[in-house]
Amino acid sequence: MVLTNEELKKIYFGAYEFEETPDGYLQSFQYTKKQIEYFKGAFEMWYERCTASTAKTLEFVTSANKVSFEYKIIWKGSPDSFEILVDGLVYGIKYIKDIMDTGTIEWELPEGKKNVVIYLPADATVLIKKFTIDAEAVPAVKGPKVLWLGDSITQGYGPLRSSNTYVSVANRILNYDILNQGIGGYIYDKNSLMKMEGYDPEKIIVALGTNQYGDSDMSKIEEYYEILTGIYGDDIPILCITPLWRGDSVDGLPTLISFCEKVKDIAGRYKNVRIVDGMKMVPHFPEYFLDNLHPNCLGCEVYGRNLVDEIKKIGF
Repeated sequence: MVLTNEELKKIYFGAYEFEETPDGYLQSFQYTKKQIEYFKGAFEMWYERCTASTAKTLEFVTSANKVSFEYKIIWKGSPDSFEILVDGLVYGIKYIKDIMDTGTIEWELPEGKKNVVIYLPADATVLIKKFTIDAEAVPAVKGPKVLWLGDSITQGYGPLRSSNTYVSVANRILNYDILNQGIGGYIYDKNSLMKMEGYDPEKIIVALGTNQYGDSDMSKIEEYYEILTGIYGDDIPILCITPLWRGDSVDGLPTLISFCEKVKDIAGRYKNVRIVDGMKMVPHFPEYFLDNLHPNCLGCEVYGRNLVDEIKKIGF
C-alpha cells in the first residue's frame, strides 16, 4: 500500500511541522517560519542548514518484506546517507554520492515482525513521497519530547553516516522524541530562541560553544540561558554539554578549556541546568575525528554512549 502524506506523518519523527509541495512531496521543518526567516537574514550558512533532514526518521513496527519511497534532495552539505535499521542493526545504506538527486529507494526486509528505523540524511535537505509498504506500519512509541540545540556536531557532520551521528547513537538508547535544531557553524545566539507554538519540550539539551571559544565576552552565553529559561521556564530540565576537545589548534586548547569553565559557571547558576563535561565525551586522539574537530563514526559512537551513561548517572 502507498501511504498518503497524512499517514506518512504518523511514522515521521523529528519534525516541528510539515508542508506538501506542489508536486506532492512532503517537506519537514524543525524550526518555525519566523526562526527560518531570522536565519535567512543572519547568515547564509545557517539558513542553508536550518531545514536539513538532521535526526529525522521514519520509525515503525511491521511484518512487511519490502519498503520504498520516492525522494528529492534540494540541498546537499556533505556526502551523507539514507539508512535503514532493522531491530537495531544497520540493514541498508544509500550514500548520497552514489544516487541521483531524485529517485526511488527500495529495501527488502527480513521475515517476521520487526522494528524499523529509516534515517534521512543529516547534512542534506530531503523531501519524500509515495511511501510504499506491503504490510501495516505501526508508529513507534517514543519517550519524552526533547529539544536538542547545537552546532554542526549536533546536526550530524563528521561521521558522514546519518545513523551514526552522536545524537542518533544516543537516541537509539534514550528513545526520546527529539527535535534536533543543530546547525553547522552555530553559536550561542539568543536571536533564534523563540516560542514555538504548540511545541512544549519536556527536556532541553544544549551543545554549543566550539565555534566561539575565542570570545572573551561571555555576555552572549549569559543572555542565551536567560532567554532560554524565560521561554520554557526555570523548572524544565536543561542539559548543558560543554565543547569537545579540538585537535585542530593545539595552541588554542588553553583558551578552549578556559572557555568551557566559564560556560560551566554560567549554566551552573540555574537550578534546572545540569552540566556534562564535553572534554570527557570523546578521547583526545585524531583517530576519533574526521578533521580533529568533528567526531567521525568511531568518535560519535563513543560520544553517544558516554553521553547516555552521563545522562543516567546525573538523572537527567
